[in-house]
Amino acid sequence: MDWLGNVVFEDREIENERLELTDKNANYILGPDLTLRNCTLVLKVSARRLSLKQPRFIDCTFEVKQELKNHQAWVAASLKGCRFKGRLSGCDFGHWPEYSSQPWYQHGSIEDCDFTEARLDGCRIMGSDPATIRFPKWPCFTILDPIGRASELRSVKWPGRFGRIVIEDLHKQPAPTRSVTLSATVEAKHFETTPEELKAVIEKFDCIVF
Repeated sequence: MDWLGNVVFEDREIENERLELTDKNANYILGPDLTLRNCTLVLKVSARRLSLKQPRFIDCTFEVKQELKNHQAWVAASLKGCRFKGRLSGCDFGHWPEYSSQPWYQHGSIEDCDFTEARLDGCRIMGSDPATIRFPKWPCFTILDPIGRASELRSVKWPGRFGRIVIEDLHKQPAPTRSVTLSATVEAKHFETTPEELKAVIEKFDCIVF
């Protein structure tokens, strides 16, 4: 359905299709009562143009053609067996009902998903088990149980301003935070260090995968 610049997918099941969400002037609304199976979704719009209202994605592939920034609304989606490609920053996935009182935020989930072909920075798994997730490899790295391991991570000296800015505040993450994935390349640029200096410290911790 397309009305007043809105492209709405709702009340149906779509299988084995390629959906291109690339019109910069459109608002794409996925859900409610939408299930996509074995679909490829091509995303080339900003976060504010993409609205998720409890869609279910099963074995889908997301091809992110322009960096998707600060899209916490993934926590309004159910993701199972999906693959992500491209750059995402500040995005949250999983179960975080406290994020919003809207009904579709009460049922978010993520499991068995693959981010190995994605580049993530500042992306979190909320309220879901990160053990079922395949995270991107170096130069990305993923801190598991960042709240529970915060004091341990603060116990060593980190290069540049990374420790003071990022590690010092890990304990302030929202309670459902199960993991946070960062890009060493991006973080090094922000916090006056190098990926190599970060890696030298990262290697000391079994709660960080890379």
